[in-house]
Amino acid sequence: MTSERVTLDSNILVYSVDRDAGDKHDRAMEIVDSCVEKDCVLTLQALAEFYFVATRKGKMPREEAESLVADWQEIFPTILPNGTTLNRALGSVREHSLQFWDAMLWAVAAQNRVDVLLSEDFQDGRTLDSVRFVNPFLGNWKFP
Repeated sequence: MTSERVTLDSNILVYSVDRDAGDKHDRAMEIVDSCVEKDCVLTLQALAEFYFVATRKGKMPREEAESLVADWQEIFPTILPNGTTLNRALGSVREHSLQFWDAMLWAVAAQNRVDVLLSEDFQDGRTLDSVRFVNPFLGNWKFP
């Protein structure tokens, strides 16, 4: 059986560095660590959102956040949006009532054959065009 392709929303990345997040920090660290050996890609959007949140909320200094983003880009392929992504996201806002930035994250994932989008921001268990949304803080999701 082949492994599922996974991507992480920015909230997973933020929790992985937020020691004040308790159990969510521990779970996010476990997820990021397990992704290193699996088919995991990160969206440019998730990396940018991570940097913004981590530095805005004082979770870490800018230089440290920049270094971590660079490290993640070395470890995980970064997937990017394009014009088609935007059109697909706009359609999903209209047809599926997704919030715009969530729709962009989903559209990039769908265009890059991602099977699972790990996030606490989507309806857990919902599948949209072959991308399954999983909230890893609700259960014990693991790579198959």
